[in-house]
Amino acid sequence: MVFQFENPDDSPGFLLWQVSNLWQRKMNSGLKKLGLTHVQFVLLAGIIWLSQGQQTVTQAKLAAHAKADIMMTSKVLRALEQRGLIKRETDAKDTRAKSLTITKEGYDLAIAAIHVVNKVDSDFFGTLNGQVSDLNSHLLKIISANNS
Repeated sequence: MVFQFENPDDSPGFLLWQVSNLWQRKMNSGLKKLGLTHVQFVLLAGIIWLSQGQQTVTQAKLAAHAKADIMMTSKVLRALEQRGLIKRETDAKDTRAKSLTITKEGYDLAIAAIHVVNKVDSDFFGTLNGQVSDLNSHLLKIISANNS
């Protein structure tokens, strides 16, 4: 047999792919009511999160924070800017970089979206019956080992 596993349910990669797809479908369904995709939400929330540290938020820092492709991040940010949810300006310290700020409209939308995301996460991961921190620990270990 060519497969490493006897059946698909023994493959952690296949299971992760299935869980990820199910979760993303639910997340996008909830956020659609607000006119956001999940990627847009992650980037808006990331700007808020990183801004709390009083540091300048650049596209590169945001992409690294989200573990997202820099080109995809730029494209999504451009769409958010066109909607008036964020501002992208040339960074004062590095003219090659774009610094990001969230507008009041973007902030208000992100806060509404956070409530949706929290509800979806709570419902989706509620089946773990208090073992979410164990799952998070394992996921963080995988991220750390593969973060290059």
